[in-house]
Amino acid sequence: MKQFNNDKASLAGELFMQGYNCSQSVIAAWAEDIGLDRDTALRISSGFGGGMGRLREVCGSVSGAFMVLSYKYGYTDASDTAAKTELYKLIQAFAARFKQENGFDSIVCRDMLGLSGASEPTPSARTNEYYKKRPCKELIELSAGLLGEFIEAQQ
Repeated sequence: MKQFNNDKASLAGELFMQGYNCSQSVIAAWAEDIGLDRDTALRISSGFGGGMGRLREVCGSVSGAFMVLSYKYGYTDASDTAAKTELYKLIQAFAARFKQENGFDSIVCRDMLGLSGASEPTPSARTNEYYKKRPCKELIELSAGLLGEFIEAQQ
C-alpha cells in the first residue's frame, strides 16, 4: 500500500486514532482546505463510518474522499451535464487509484476487512487489538494522501 508522508494523511490517521470514524477522519483532515468548518465536516460524515453505518459497503475513507472532491469540484445546476460528467470522472478515477494502491483491489469495507456482511450497529471498542487487526488507519491515510494528489492535479 502506498505510504503518504504529508500533513493531511498524518492528520487523518491521528483523527482515526482519536476515535473518529474513517469518513470523519478524511473529511475533517481536509475541511479547512475546502472551506468547510470542522464540526460540519464531522457531522455530515458521521454516518459513513464502517462502510456506511457499519453496513460494510463503501469504505468510509473513500466516502470521505468523495465528499471532499464533491464539495470542492461539485455542481449545483442539475442540468449541467458537463459538470456532472467531470465530477463523476474524478470520482471514478479516485476509486480506481484507491483500488490500485490499497492491496485489496476494492473500495468495499467488508472486502478489505475480510467480513461477510453488515455488523451490529454498536461500534467496536477501540482497543489495541482493534487497531492491530484492521487496515483502517492505513486506508484512511491512503485516501487523505491521494486527495492531495488529485486536488493538486486539478489546479
